[in-house]
Amino acid sequence: MIKDLILIIDDENAIRRLLEISLQSNGYKTVSACNGKEGLLLAASHQPDLILLDIGLPDINGQVLLKRLREWYVKPIVMLSAQSDEENIVQALDNGANDYLCKPFRTGELLARIRSSLRNLSDNNHQQKIEFDSLRIDLSARLVYKHNNIVKLTSTEYSLLTLLVKNEGRVLTHQYILNAIWGPSYALQTQYLRVFIAQLRKKIEKDSNHPKFILTESGVGYRFMIQSESL
Repeated sequence: MIKDLILIIDDENAIRRLLEISLQSNGYKTVSACNGKEGLLLAASHQPDLILLDIGLPDINGQVLLKRLREWYVKPIVMLSAQSDEENIVQALDNGANDYLCKPFRTGELLARIRSSLRNLSDNNHQQKIEFDSLRIDLSARLVYKHNNIVKLTSTEYSLLTLLVKNEGRVLTHQYILNAIWGPSYALQTQYLRVFIAQLRKKIEKDSNHPKFILTESGVGYRFMIQSESL
């Protein structure tokens, strides 16, 4: 069964070919571009389900291209780059990237990020009840259950949890979360956010000191992952 179409925008021939082989062997269709201008044209003409975008392009900086794509392209974009500094990662996520992978990366990790981004696109915006392992969230009733027992959350804790869950697999920056939950005036209050994350972990995690759901992306933000608590 053919899966989704993925557009690869990367100027390195070897990387493009490796990505094409890896993705096609896992059932995805691919189309590739070696620069930003060609990538924009292919994105418009092929309407891919997901874009893999390298930052270091020869004609257009990947961050600039990301902004141009986000003017009209609403599906997932995963950034690829040899640059691993926090500033570039945060900038890409704030510019609209769904995820960010630093080169070199393992094929298995790339495929997992792609599956997560596509699953989030197709499912989370339509689900009224979200269930995974011991947790169940009823969005219509605004109730959260752990082992079938209601978890008592404050309004802010609930809003924070649903924001993370609806973006499952995606890194949300500190600034993005603070702005979405508390507003622009709290955009730099990262310690404030840490307190609420800690409170939320104590209520939903099996072991809040070793969380399995709400993961920290050091210096960047948080990622919600659906995985078994037994791991």
